[in-house]
Amino acid sequence: MTSASGRVDMVDWDLAVATATRLVRPGPEVSRDEARAVVAELRRHALEAEEHVREFTRMRSSSLIDAVATPVLVVDRPGWVRANVAGFRTIVQPLVDKLQARRGPGAGTAMMGSLGEKATGVEVGAVLAFLSTKVLGQYETFAPAELPAPPDSPAGLFDKPRRGPDLPGPGRLLLVAPNIVHVERELDVDPHDFRLWVCLHEETHRTQFTAVPWLRDHIQSEVQAFLAQADVDPGALLERAREAFGGGVPGLGGRGDGSGPSTLLEAVQSPAQREILGRLTAVMSLLEGHADVVMDGVGPAVVPSVAEIREKFQQRRDRGAGRLDLVLRRLLGMDAKLRQYQDGAVFVRGVVDRVGIDGFNRVWTSPNTLPTKDEIHDPAAWVARVVG
Repeated sequence: MTSASGRVDMVDWDLAVATATRLVRPGPEVSRDEARAVVAELRRHALEAEEHVREFTRMRSSSLIDAVATPVLVVDRPGWVRANVAGFRTIVQPLVDKLQARRGPGAGTAMMGSLGEKATGVEVGAVLAFLSTKVLGQYETFAPAELPAPPDSPAGLFDKPRRGPDLPGPGRLLLVAPNIVHVERELDVDPHDFRLWVCLHEETHRTQFTAVPWLRDHIQSEVQAFLAQADVDPGALLERAREAFGGGVPGLGGRGDGSGPSTLLEAVQSPAQREILGRLTAVMSLLEGHADVVMDGVGPAVVPSVAEIREKFQQRRDRGAGRLDLVLRRLLGMDAKLRQYQDGAVFVRGVVDRVGIDGFNRVWTSPNTLPTKDEIHDPAAWVARVVG
């Protein structure tokens, strides 16, 4: 898709949104009044969770402006898609610039690029449609500056994320109401408790980024460094994937002996990218594990049925889904995200057991105090290096 400046994008983002909106499955059946009540309760719980999380973690926003400027949006599945497209466009810009430089000028190049962007737009839209049914909540770190979010309907039921100026925003918290209702029904748990429990997890992410001013820029620089290392030659990418998988099925064990890559992303990485991804994996494990620990730490005091919720939710994680769903999860790296919850939580609990919450909070001092990929699995090593 060609922008007003003449730049050709890598993905037809409008087509991606249209494709995802067309393919996304409808959420659970609820009446209009029920939906309105769910949205209102999620907004209340988000506010309540903020104070619970800050008291438990002993983390406060570095700036009142940052805390106020990170909105909480209760969205439906298409709203989640629109919000994530805005974030993707922001973060992949270095790769778009690299691809544009490789293509060079010329009408033929622009025409071929346009065809490729439409095909990629359809592919991205299909992935977003799948993911939009899985996410309960998300702190969208790389959202552009937020315009005022008018309601998605005249009745004002869901928030409608809108793309503001191409300036970095402080992030925004998304709660996907249909997915929350779907899971609480599937688990047969108290819906009011479950909604607060989810908000505790997601609010922890908002607290992490508003209380640690360097964290967003650090992660963004790592992601952009990863993308800058990308090989935009399709032939080279295909050859690297073939060599990595050695005839195995992508996402189903690589070479078949457990030594190959488990996701498409891993298959086409360069050595430099693997090093960067190791650091990103460690910090994401920390953030996800910390949120899980806070959710369970706060839960007993404010969520009466937290033990039942945790047990059923963990069983749901372990049980997984159908074969097609499992293949897609492996291809998209969603299995790795589940491991991040588990590994990160073990790390956080291991550190807190040794040095307490204040000792653990030294992890937020600077990028140098973040755990390495090895330290995520060895809390004592991190304590020895950072706390002494």
